[in-house]
Amino acid sequence: MPLNSDTPLILAIETSCDDTAAAVLYNGKMLANIVATQKIHEQYGGVIPELASRAHQQNILPVVDSALKQAGKTMKDVSAIAYTQGPGLIGSLLVGCQFAKGLSAALNIPTIGVNHLKAHIGAHYLNEVPPQFPFLCLLVSGGHTQIVKVTNHLEMEIIGSTIDDAAGEAFDKAAKMIGLPYPGGPLIDQLANKGNPMAYKFPIAKVDGYNFSFSGLKTSILYFLQKHKAEDPQFIEKNLNDICASIRFTIVKTLMQTLERAAMDLNIKEIGIAGGVSANTLLRDELMTTGIKNKWSTYIPPFEYCTDNAGMIGILAHYQYLIADFASLNDMPYPRGL
Repeated sequence: MPLNSDTPLILAIETSCDDTAAAVLYNGKMLANIVATQKIHEQYGGVIPELASRAHQQNILPVVDSALKQAGKTMKDVSAIAYTQGPGLIGSLLVGCQFAKGLSAALNIPTIGVNHLKAHIGAHYLNEVPPQFPFLCLLVSGGHTQIVKVTNHLEMEIIGSTIDDAAGEAFDKAAKMIGLPYPGGPLIDQLANKGNPMAYKFPIAKVDGYNFSFSGLKTSILYFLQKHKAEDPQFIEKNLNDICASIRFTIVKTLMQTLERAAMDLNIKEIGIAGGVSANTLLRDELMTTGIKNKWSTYIPPFEYCTDNAGMIGILAHYQYLIADFASLNDMPYPRGL
């Protein structure tokens, strides 16, 4: 399939979980970034895969159409179609993958399969001042917690990861225990701003290398709540802000102390965070504070590129396009892995 130009127009599609998104980028510059969030999962307290894939089927065409209209472009202008190849929910991934392949075949232009996790890190390339290579990125989301060494736009190496649960999952599960609606992580963040982070002490797991563990923290929170509710059934309601602040403090401290150790050991001072949990206000503040202390250059993607979106898929696809890293029509989505 021929390259349209040295300055490609990329149509990017993201359907890894429960957000249907499309973006249009010209020569690596964002022209449009549209996200349709699926509200149906809130009543179930979590994402239902079958409902997610059905909603993607309903949303994908209107979202793509909106992105092209906002960018002032048509399908005839598109050089390549990028899509999230994985990881993610297989049914959701298939919707975006097959949609992209169909357009590719109809228009005779290439497709670009993009790794969702690398794209979260690649969101840094959308900053006005991106990180210099090499840099370390703390990738924190509902399903993943990793420290990644980035040597160029496309080469990334995991040097640490969670051995059990992700930080974002810990936030959401803690919120569910407290009685907050899904998704609970952002609500914990909001309530924590009104509380005392030192009110209650929760354990920080000691793990080898630059790895993390949050399963023990979840168990500790469960036993803590059970004990205090047995003594006072209104304990959570009376102390909600302090509970949230203490949980948030523990999770953020766990993340930052490991990231700081990795940066010092590797003597890297270009440090970023990415993924949905990078929207957490305390994590953002602690990155800046720790950065000043250690004379780091710190980076956080714009807020709209922290959670799942197609803009991050598009910017990574831009660099894949430049080296002709295209997918074939036989390539299938993969549910796991960097």
